[in-house]
Amino acid sequence: MEQQLLDYNRAISIAEGTYWIGFHDVQSGLHCNPYLILDGNEAVVIDAGSRPDFSTVMMKILEIGIDASSISALIYQHYDPDLCGSVAHFEDIIDRADLKIISDKENNMFIRHYAVSSRLISIDSIDHAFKFSSGRKLQFFNTPYSHCPGSFVTYDTKTRVLFTSDLFGSYGAHWDLFLSLSPECHTCQYLEMGSKMDLERCVRGKTYCPIRDIFRFHQMIMTSEKALGYAMQIIQKIPVAMIAPQHGSVLSDPRDIRFVTQSLALLKGVGIDRIIP
Repeated sequence: MEQQLLDYNRAISIAEGTYWIGFHDVQSGLHCNPYLILDGNEAVVIDAGSRPDFSTVMMKILEIGIDASSISALIYQHYDPDLCGSVAHFEDIIDRADLKIISDKENNMFIRHYAVSSRLISIDSIDHAFKFSSGRKLQFFNTPYSHCPGSFVTYDTKTRVLFTSDLFGSYGAHWDLFLSLSPECHTCQYLEMGSKMDLERCVRGKTYCPIRDIFRFHQMIMTSEKALGYAMQIIQKIPVAMIAPQHGSVLSDPRDIRFVTQSLALLKGVGIDRIIP
């Protein structure tokens, strides 16, 4: 995708029937990425966003050309307010008695405090899968403590897009919806040197390192090296074509996906391990 052609004021298609409906905040280093999956006349929203962003997110949904009542499920991959803050607003405008709010049972005990009136469904009660009326399936994979006890990722078996919530996220002033790494990034010495690598200074002389923002985000947000490493083991087994995180940028190049996954699996100084080595 040519970055200069993207209009962040509108919904952006990232795969077949799959849209980024986020808010591009130029003043924030933390960019939130809700997504909508449209299958026929049925839609699902993943990590719908915060309360302040609700009007922007809903306007983009309506611009796609669907009615809010077409949304049959809201999927929340953990319980932070930047994902769940707008859930009551969604319920009001969708106005469906059969609206499903899907998350892990560990998350639902907190999500209910967002004044939820719809039925809360745990992913284990539906065999870790959601099926559209057409048969299209979303699969859920638990990634505990990355960063919440009930964190999980969502895999669309049709498009092979993996929605990873905070995993593969980043924090920084430089942001584009799609991230494409330079070939020299794949030979970064970080993989060999671990936490000893000085990420403040690119060995190739580049002025900005997107990997640094990804690593720092995970070191701050994830709970431990063990939890992050386990999550990467789970993800490496999934035949992914695209990584769509709730923060940061989308990855679509197989080499980039492989490199970042391997790098995060080896990342040191994560969470409590940063404080207590």
